[in-house]
Amino acid sequence: MKKPNIITEKAELSEQKGSLISEWLDEIYDQKWFKLFVPRALDGLELTFPQALKIEENLARKDGSLGWTVTLCAGAGWFVGFLEESLRKEVFSDPKVCLAGSGFVGGKANIQEDSYLISGHWTYASGAVHATHFTANCEIWENGKAVLDAEGKPQIKAFILTRDEVEILDAWHYMGMVATGSHAFRAENLQVPLNRSFEILPEKAKLSDPIYQFPFFPFAEATLAVNILGISLHLQELIQESFWKRHERKAFSGDQLAYFEKLAKKSGKNMEKIRAKFYAKVEKAWKELEEDQQLSPKSKKSISKISRKMTGICRKLNAELYPFAGLEAAKTETELNRVWRDFNTVSQHSLLTFPF
Repeated sequence: MKKPNIITEKAELSEQKGSLISEWLDEIYDQKWFKLFVPRALDGLELTFPQALKIEENLARKDGSLGWTVTLCAGAGWFVGFLEESLRKEVFSDPKVCLAGSGFVGGKANIQEDSYLISGHWTYASGAVHATHFTANCEIWENGKAVLDAEGKPQIKAFILTRDEVEILDAWHYMGMVATGSHAFRAENLQVPLNRSFEILPEKAKLSDPIYQFPFFPFAEATLAVNILGISLHLQELIQESFWKRHERKAFSGDQLAYFEKLAKKSGKNMEKIRAKFYAKVEKAWKELEEDQQLSPKSKKSISKISRKMTGICRKLNAELYPFAGLEAAKTETELNRVWRDFNTVSQHSLLTFPF
């Protein structure tokens, strides 16, 4: 009898619950994974970008929802570098702090004398079930008119909202990444202090650490891409395992076995190759950032391009191997099916849809 897989059991329980189970959350708090990019002075890990990406990949390889929740909440925790000092200390004094963010510009923030009045509805806040705070993007309004930026476009700012200031909406009804609990939330006529707003631009950073000089979009694309990579590596392992189990029940011919072995070997080599290339470019960009305190346009494009390329290769290789898993892949209660559903949910993210 096969020994029960503890990770698989926890993933199943989390999916049933619709959010990470308490055992996983306790480990996250213990390991400070929600604070990958938070300074040590605020009890964070203060990791380099390459170090954090490898942790996120490893967690996603164990379970998609686990890796994604840590990645998105730690990514929102990265905003610590853009907050005013008083707010920084207030929010991150909690050892169980978890920020659930939404990149959607779903609200309006009207400027009052000494505050903002916020109303809006935001989607896809991963980790919403256990979040202590939420980040929400809003258009800035004053005297009934949208405030425009230097380019004549509506000015956008992000805001920190506390859990008790928002209403969480049961809106995550998708086939995969079920345990991320990526629900929507809303606020109505919520008055917040001026210091609750921030802008995610390198020149607006309040802390000098290199990580806060990393431009947002390459940062986000790389963190999402390593999750897709980790889930893909897990999926391909399970597909191969399923194929060989099928062979035990219904022997394939020598030619069929040789065909699959060649395909699986080629897939493994291609995954190793793109993974190595991805991390080489990340390391190069990080070194540049440490030395120059900024990324060149060329480096920004390089990170974006390799993240998209790796995602595309994962899509292609997973699709090639998937038919060999048999009907086990379609049985909804199996680990293989859950990981397949996770991959086909997370790989739909709009940031990595196109290869350019």
